[in-house]
Amino acid sequence: MKPRNDFSAAAAAGAAPDKTHTPMMQQYLALKAQYPDTLLLYRMGDFYELFYADAEKAARLLDITLTQRGHSAGQPIPMAGVPFHALDNYLARLIRLGESAAICEQVGDPASSKGPVERKVVRVVTPGTLTDAELLPDKAEALLLALHQGPRGRYGLAWASVTQGLVHLAECTAQGLADWLARIAPSELIYSAGCSTALENQLQALRHSGTLACPLSPRPDWQFDSALGERKLLEVLGAASLHAWNAQDLPLAHAAAAALLAYAEHTQGRALSHIHGVQVQRDDALIDLPPATRRNLELVKTLRGDDAPTLFSLLDTCCTGMGSRLLKTWLLTPQRERSAARARLAAITALRGMDGDGAWKALRAALQGVSDVERITARIALRQVRPRELLALGRTLQKTELLAQDLPAQEPYLMQIFAALQPPAACVDLLARAIAPEPAALVRDGGVIAPGFDAELDELRAIQTGCDDFLLDLEGREKARTGIPNLRVQFNKVHGFYIEVTGSYLERVPADYRRRQTLKNAERFITPELKAFEDKALSAQERALAREKWLYEQLLDQLQPHVPALTRLAQALAALDVLCALAERSLTLAWCAPQFAPEPCIEIEAGRHPVVEARLAETSRGAFIANHTRLNANMRMQIITGPNMGGKSTYMRQVALIVLLASMGSYVPARACRLGPIDAIHTRIGAADDLANAQSTFMLEMTEAAQILHSATPHSLVLMDEIGRGTSTFDGLALASGIATHLHDKTRAFTLFATHYFELTELPASARHAVNVHVSAAESGSDIVFLHEIQPGPASRSYGIQVAKLAGMPAAVLQHARHTLATLEERARAGQLQVDLFAPPPEPDTALAAPSAVEEALATIDPDALSPREALEALYRLKRLQE
Repeated sequence: MKPRNDFSAAAAAGAAPDKTHTPMMQQYLALKAQYPDTLLLYRMGDFYELFYADAEKAARLLDITLTQRGHSAGQPIPMAGVPFHALDNYLARLIRLGESAAICEQVGDPASSKGPVERKVVRVVTPGTLTDAELLPDKAEALLLALHQGPRGRYGLAWASVTQGLVHLAECTAQGLADWLARIAPSELIYSAGCSTALENQLQALRHSGTLACPLSPRPDWQFDSALGERKLLEVLGAASLHAWNAQDLPLAHAAAAALLAYAEHTQGRALSHIHGVQVQRDDALIDLPPATRRNLELVKTLRGDDAPTLFSLLDTCCTGMGSRLLKTWLLTPQRERSAARARLAAITALRGMDGDGAWKALRAALQGVSDVERITARIALRQVRPRELLALGRTLQKTELLAQDLPAQEPYLMQIFAALQPPAACVDLLARAIAPEPAALVRDGGVIAPGFDAELDELRAIQTGCDDFLLDLEGREKARTGIPNLRVQFNKVHGFYIEVTGSYLERVPADYRRRQTLKNAERFITPELKAFEDKALSAQERALAREKWLYEQLLDQLQPHVPALTRLAQALAALDVLCALAERSLTLAWCAPQFAPEPCIEIEAGRHPVVEARLAETSRGAFIANHTRLNANMRMQIITGPNMGGKSTYMRQVALIVLLASMGSYVPARACRLGPIDAIHTRIGAADDLANAQSTFMLEMTEAAQILHSATPHSLVLMDEIGRGTSTFDGLALASGIATHLHDKTRAFTLFATHYFELTELPASARHAVNVHVSAAESGSDIVFLHEIQPGPASRSYGIQVAKLAGMPAAVLQHARHTLATLEERARAGQLQVDLFAPPPEPDTALAAPSAVEEALATIDPDALSPREALEALYRLKRLQE
């Protein structure tokens, strides 16, 4: 191993820095020992430097130059650096690679330091604890998740976005852990270093498979303590009990919360004073949207992994980033209980107005340019906010009063928003007085505090700007006082301010002049007045900047009491933004308000697929063909047949999307919609494999189908598309029939079952809650026209050859396929019997047939009573009977 790695190893082990190192490297290694697994960016002048193994790693990851400069402990020092002004760009690249970085700044005064300037780590940037606006996407959160393994196969989970101020708690079983991790989709996961090997292997497997796409960080066992977690939650909430949040009986989640808060405080360098609430998520509270459902319905990502076109991209016309983030939360976490959905629908209806020309237009116009109050408030609490963010916050607070005036009166949900939109007057006034109209980007650049806010700062600035005027005024006064016509008051960087008098007028120099420098033909002097001004002027800029920094810190102190009110205002603005966006979408896309029913039903009149319809409108490819759906207690399953490309998958997905939109509290793409209780949306759609986990296409299909059969209930919506295609025809047909029968007879879920196995269309004959429907198509010669209409009854043909023709299949292949198809159909008509797939399995035959001669002879033999010779004769006798 190279010697330079020994230095890093010693630092990582927490060893005291070797005294043979230079003082600066001793300081570096002492800091590095506190962050052994994190890249340490050590501020030196205009650069952040990395040393030893960190430098080698950073050079590889960031493609920056690795050099060796200077020596320490007799060895050259590998180092790499990035300019301080470009730090955010390099941090963003490190975060995308799943790395973390500790930012070490100079905190001491170079003028008073006898050795290296004092430095300390001011914050740690990790993928799950991002707060910088430059590193965070506007429409996404960085989520940190803590996982605690408890006894008897139970797990506690706690997760939060540092910029959001809300801690989520949950507990789950080992069987449900993977679904919870996929649902939360954390940016970083921390877990106990002492967890079981099985859990660690499971986490690594989920990470390698892509289900858990985030870095994993083990933490000390002692941080996962239930009592500590409950105490820390009560401390940040300022409460005496967790009963108000219904979070008191979750010891495993409390243990996870302890580690979560400790890690977040460690990275931010301070307590999270902006935490304002706890939200408990339970298995029976949300409509279950498994990872396969989110993927197949393309809720936030397309099947190719793109951000658009998706349901979220269609819905998201929000004016603010916090509105977009809240919209995504509503979309992905719909509640089974309908009170929130009803409240949102009522608010959208009120915003739309009677004729569609309601308050939403004025409100959306006012929301344009509103700053991200949620993240700015979090950065105020963490003391990381920048001057321009405070300026934007101040302007937003001034607009919120106007927003409140446009809200429809008497609507309960909007009245709650109205109450929260009242900005704290003292905060508005403070920001208006304190922040300059055009502040610098960073406090260290100066020019942040507004003129008139602080008299001392104004005086220091006046010294800088009035220096020339003072010198001219002094020069005029001294000429008049001394009578020296060529007297000059000047300045240079070496000698500072001085009064220069040529040799011919030296006799006129007053007694209060003190000689500063002698030249060949002149003398330079200074007076008490000029000396006092010099002391002020030379230090004015430095003192002004120091004063600004101090005033800015005082400003942050004064803003801390307003954080709770600003947090509530941010939540109100985000909710109002989402409601206005959904109102606009409902009018622009001609959607209707759904109705909720107590009994089980999914009744949709003229439903449409929202994303497909929008794409058709964009490309001018015609109108979307709407279809009806009727599912209720007496009709729970549709067997859907018809040609490929006919619209079976589109129809199935549109039903699921309409159910989801209604459940989140949105209008839906239909003429009318009536929806009963829903607890989950399950999908098994498409052909794919998971080679990383050694799962073939068919194995993955069967795994997902098995999960659905184990999880679905009578209140679930199940979409099954072409089940059984990955194996032989008879195997696939048998499995499809078994799955369909189980869903109908046992699960009794609302099921849309699309298939090309025409044998399955016989199921409704014996299953009274199932019905056949098909996607219509029409033939024109050898061509096919898709009508995209759902009609009753089974399809008569599959039209596979016609679809192959549309795909550009060679004519010879098509001709061969037609000939083969005709032969197969002729054989079928020749009388080949078809197996009844839906007949119950035969009962075992209990009738015994008459025993054979061999069996009768065997019954008379007692092996224990036979001699060896008799046994041999008996064997020959049995042999002759068998012949």
